Amino acid sequence: MTKKVILITGISSGFGKQTAILLAESGHTVYGTVRKQIETPGGVNVLTMDLLDTKSIEKSAQEIIQKEGRIDVLINNAGMHTGGPLETLPDEYIRKQFETNFFGLVELTRLVLPVMRKQGGGTIINIGSIGGLMGLPFQGYYSASKFAIEGFSEALRMEVKQFGIKVVVINPGDFHTNNTANRRGFLAAISDNDAYSAQFIKTISVIEKDENNGWNPEVLARKMVRIVNCKNPRQRYIIASFEQKLAVFIKKILPEKIFGKILESHYGIK
Repeated sequence: MTKKVILITGISSGFGKQTAILLAESGHTVYGTVRKQIETPGGVNVLTMDLLDTKSIEKSAQEIIQKEGRIDVLINNAGMHTGGPLETLPDEYIRKQFETNFFGLVELTRLVLPVMRKQGGGTIINIGSIGGLMGLPFQGYYSASKFAIEGFSEALRMEVKQFGIKVVVINPGDFHTNNTANRRGFLAAISDNDAYSAQFIKTISVIEKDENNGWNPEVLARKMVRIVNCKNPRQRYIIASFEQKLAVFIKKILPEKIFGKILESHYGIK
């Protein structure tokens, strides 16, 4: 196994933390970013970076490049997960969703690309979502931000192929994380008189059940390590339950109206 210099964003918890630790244990030089300083996970170099702050993004990227002279793998993992009605969710949440999940990812990727071109290659791994392959009710802005990652990654893959740079998208399904708790936090921003509140609460309960029955984040982390160590990774990895993989497949073959009814039924929408 070739030792690599790896930058992974968002390692304070969940997928990011588990992945950073396992990569470091595998012998790689790992730099992980957090918004607020935390206790350093074993073997991981922690950098403070906020995807809403251009200067902090630039500082983190330059610090690694100056110290290591290269970045072999960039894992764009950091993100946020809002929930709420598309019509009434406050603008501040919508803009923060896109700034964090998409524009911050784009900015960091653009900073890393020159060093990857100079060194003759590298791998960029973008964490998407099953929600980036289909629009999900009351998660519409999250889905939209992940759809944006899909289009960006597809175009980027073709543009940087000539430089030996690979672009991989990971689409996780439901995992046992704190996403549902985060969504419930947005209920406070929605009035009890909101026309969507009753359905939102009902749908959130379904999502919460799916995530509570989801896999441990370490499952994804171990898969990520194998992808990083793979000489020729696939362009896409859907890491999800059989049912969720099946949903992705049947979306491609069923008429949109029929697939839409399946999703509506699952989320209790009438």
